[in-house]
Amino acid sequence: MSFALLGLIDALLRNLQALKYQTPTPVQTKAIPAVLGGKDVMAAAQTGTGKTAGFALPLLQRLVQSGPPVASNRVRVLVLVPTRELAEQVLQSFVEYGQGLDVRLMTAYGGVSINPQMMKLRKGVDVLVATPGRLLDLHRQNAVRFDQVQTLVLDEADRMLDLGFSRELDAVFAALPAQRQTLLFSATFTDDIRTMAASILRSPVNISVSQPNATASKIKQWVVTVDKKDKPELFLHLVAENKWDHALVFVKTREGVEYLAAMMEREGYAVDTIHGDKPQPARLRALERFKSGNVRLLVATDVAARGLDIDDLPLVINVDLPIVAQDYVHRIGRTGRAGASGVAVSLVCADEAPQLAAIEALIQQTLPREEEPGFEAEHRVPQTSATRQIIKKPKKPKKPKVLQAASGAAVPGQKPRQQGAGNKRNANGRVAAAGKGTGSSRAKPSATQKPGGKPAGKPGSGPRKPVGKGRSAPGKRPA
Repeated sequence: MSFALLGLIDALLRNLQALKYQTPTPVQTKAIPAVLGGKDVMAAAQTGTGKTAGFALPLLQRLVQSGPPVASNRVRVLVLVPTRELAEQVLQSFVEYGQGLDVRLMTAYGGVSINPQMMKLRKGVDVLVATPGRLLDLHRQNAVRFDQVQTLVLDEADRMLDLGFSRELDAVFAALPAQRQTLLFSATFTDDIRTMAASILRSPVNISVSQPNATASKIKQWVVTVDKKDKPELFLHLVAENKWDHALVFVKTREGVEYLAAMMEREGYAVDTIHGDKPQPARLRALERFKSGNVRLLVATDVAARGLDIDDLPLVINVDLPIVAQDYVHRIGRTGRAGASGVAVSLVCADEAPQLAAIEALIQQTLPREEEPGFEAEHRVPQTSATRQIIKKPKKPKKPKVLQAASGAAVPGQKPRQQGAGNKRNANGRVAAAGKGTGSSRAKPSATQKPGGKPAGKPGSGPRKPVGKGRSAPGKRPA
């Protein structure tokens, strides 16, 4: 199968050839003809399989071949995305595929001044890639009108719902023309998404080129169990031990991102960060530095889980598991793209057992576990399964008490009597306990015990491995 057989025009084929696109992916093979035919589409395919080209290429062709030029403050194709990073990524794809075509393209998202966006919309645009909140801000100020919208694309709509954009989406749907083409493309489809799709799609073409919510088969995944307080130290140990020098690192909170990045900088690593508190220009600079190789380790929250298309990224490290299981699929989907292999490692503590169970149920596989010597968890992570069950450890049965009769025979329910000094009688004929009124003393604690009978240290515990010694080959798990 070639792109020419899908019905694309010569200008697009030349651009694809310049980009070294040889053959269409399965999702592109099914989606491009459907979009060219004006049909609604609901496509599910795992991250890195070329979903953006699946809708961008045919939409560019339809814009060139049909309709009058766009009017002032109007849009013909509206693409909604959940994050600023994904908006920039999608726009860049349209720019690359549409080289030499007479089309106007722009993005609109929050975190930057709205005035330049309003000025650019005055001339009208053919394709507007926007986040829902900023799009509605522009619409309320009459900077953009929807009466010429021909096609609506929802890219990663499940994430938009996770981020609380359901009201904004409903407001956009209400303002759009009823007669339009609607496309949904995503790696995961939740029940909420399917309910929404049923209300806005008309006899859609359903496309599924992989098991729903599946992760790429070439991504090697495993879990390292650890106590929560030891995660940062374990992370630095694993990076040094395995010589991991190019990785995308996910942390749950913005504060955690900055804390971990500061630790890495003190160790001499080239690191940068992406999270919601950073201004958009700073986030884009961090991403460009990471793509160019000037920064080898990028620490981010889930704002970077989607829209980051990084060539040959070998490794994703989850220092914290995501709250939403679907985000795990998108996180590790930053590696193993376009058929390449990749590695995904997750550091998991006991508190994250519910998230781990939800992830395993979503991807329908139980992730293998490992322990790193010197970092064994005191709070054990309960066993989980792909059925979303948390399998608790069975409690050890209590040993029955043993009693002893006067004759010396054991009697259930009674402690055995001690012989010798413990049974001596005093001058009044009463039994004196050992060490009281008999001149005897208590046994001294052994050299391995602290006063009070507590052991001086944990059995088998020793000094932790120094960071940077005993390194193994890049990308390999520690033995």
